[in-house]
Amino acid sequence: MAVTTERVGLDFNLSEEQMAVQQAARDFAQSVLLPGVIERDTEQKFDKDLLRQLGEMGFMGMMVSPEYGGGGMDTVCYAIAIEEISKVDASASVIMSVNNSLVCWGLEAFGNEAQKQKYLTRLATGEIIGAFCLSEPEAGSDATSQHTTAEDKGDYYLLNGTKNWITSGNTASVCLVMAQTDSGKGHRGINCLIVEKGTEGFSVGRKEDKMGIRASDTHSLMFSDVRVPKENRIGPDGFGFKFAMGTLNGGRIGIAAQALGIAAGAYELALHYALERKTFGSPIFEHQAIQFKLAEMATRIEAARLLVYKAASEKDQGKDYVKSAAMAKLYASDVAMWVTTEAVQIHGGYGYVREYHVERLMRDAKITQIYEGTSEIQKLVIARELLK
Repeated sequence: MAVTTERVGLDFNLSEEQMAVQQAARDFAQSVLLPGVIERDTEQKFDKDLLRQLGEMGFMGMMVSPEYGGGGMDTVCYAIAIEEISKVDASASVIMSVNNSLVCWGLEAFGNEAQKQKYLTRLATGEIIGAFCLSEPEAGSDATSQHTTAEDKGDYYLLNGTKNWITSGNTASVCLVMAQTDSGKGHRGINCLIVEKGTEGFSVGRKEDKMGIRASDTHSLMFSDVRVPKENRIGPDGFGFKFAMGTLNGGRIGIAAQALGIAAGAYELALHYALERKTFGSPIFEHQAIQFKLAEMATRIEAARLLVYKAASEKDQGKDYVKSAAMAKLYASDVAMWVTTEAVQIHGGYGYVREYHVERLMRDAKITQIYEGTSEIQKLVIARELLK
């Protein structure tokens, strides 16, 4: 048997471009997003000027080809940026995530040239933002149970139904809406339609009063006899469910990166506090109980980061990244919930008040275990992939 001495190494170093993106996102988060983050959370409002600045920084269409106004960056760059933004403001990062992972990526991957020219170029630059509309009152984890209908009328669809929990529901100018055209075909009868805000019959429901990510607007959207031109359908007839699942696979990387950032942000605050806060004449960091907490936090965060970057790298290499993305989201979201809770504990009473930020990060962390596929759904995805 021939034995080779050549070793295949794993490079854990970021490229110059990735480090530049990391620094730019970190600087933007600290200098622009941090000053008003508590007020935005309290008032449940995200400043439109901040959306404009996110677009100007290139954060709204990072993976989109420069041909359509995007940054042409890899998925690892995107995950790094989401992580840095999420350390400070998870509301900003979820707006970024939906626009990048679900809307822009989906349009570029599956849309036709006319759709890209009309919508993608403006979405990628942040001139407008998009919303992804899959969830319904009776279709959350069971995405096949679409009650929103798109009746084929020849040269247009007549859209009727309600979508729930839509991120950027009121802010978005363009919505990608999944709807059932032929119920007899089950999920193969679902289509994805591009619906513009302001179309007759399209209305926005009340803003949800959420526990976390409060500055991002989340609404129900209602469609009553909305006429959608046939040219606004993405892909062939019946492609909608495959479109939704394909985009969500990539979207999980964004949410995993968000969870990672929330955890890392809470850890950094806890470490700083432990070095500054004194009890019995010494910084609390010198107490072994605190050291153990911080050591465990740092270890779990590093493990989550490797999972996130692995999934992003596999996507960039054109590999099947479904399992890796599900694992990254499952683990990183659990880490975010655990680390933020421990960060509050390390802060003691101060952790329970808003000005120290960690209570907000704990509230923000919970949603990462729920949206774009609950933790239970991720386990089902992983189990299914194990059999391949």
